[in-house]
Amino acid sequence: MEKFEKLSGIAAPMPMINIDTDMIIPKQFLKTIKRSGLGVNLFDEMRYDDDGNEIPDFVLNKPQYRETQILIAGDNFGCGSSREHAPWAIKDFGIRCVIAPSFADIFYNNCFKNGILPIALPQEQVDILMKEAEKGANARVEVDLEAQTVSTSDGEVFAFEVDAFKKHCLLEGLDDIGLTMEKAASIDAFETKAEQTRPWV
Repeated sequence: MEKFEKLSGIAAPMPMINIDTDMIIPKQFLKTIKRSGLGVNLFDEMRYDDDGNEIPDFVLNKPQYRETQILIAGDNFGCGSSREHAPWAIKDFGIRCVIAPSFADIFYNNCFKNGILPIALPQEQVDILMKEAEKGANARVEVDLEAQTVSTSDGEVFAFEVDAFKKHCLLEGLDDIGLTMEKAASIDAFETKAEQTRPWV
């Protein structure tokens, strides 16, 4: 998993509340078990019309937001079903950080496991970042995981809380497999000892 340390770029504003996982990645795209290829269908029903053409007014279809890595969203982001395809689609699109007043618990935890930093901030701070994001290419937001801060181009700085273990995993680029592999030497030693003491197993 790619390490997350600092992120600086244009943030896309999506002020809707209760954006659920079916809106993030509709159910017809859940057949795959691959983590790649889902970005094109992120927010599919809002990005495309019935003929598959892009809807120009949708934020991620606008030229200034096509390569955004930060999403500023409304309250209760990621609610609905627990589908892990939702963070897969977000990450595959290129978004590494989502900032909102609150998140659904399962989605929030799935983000960390997939290299995405979800940041919960008070509504008034999210409102400031939303206005910043609406400036498009004229403003950049910086996220510093080590310092646990979000900064605007105007110099405003907001501190955020994050679980120490989850922070460690993102900083080191460790998913569940990576965490297991950190213990590879201990696992090998255990297996060697077990083979010697219980050769019949």
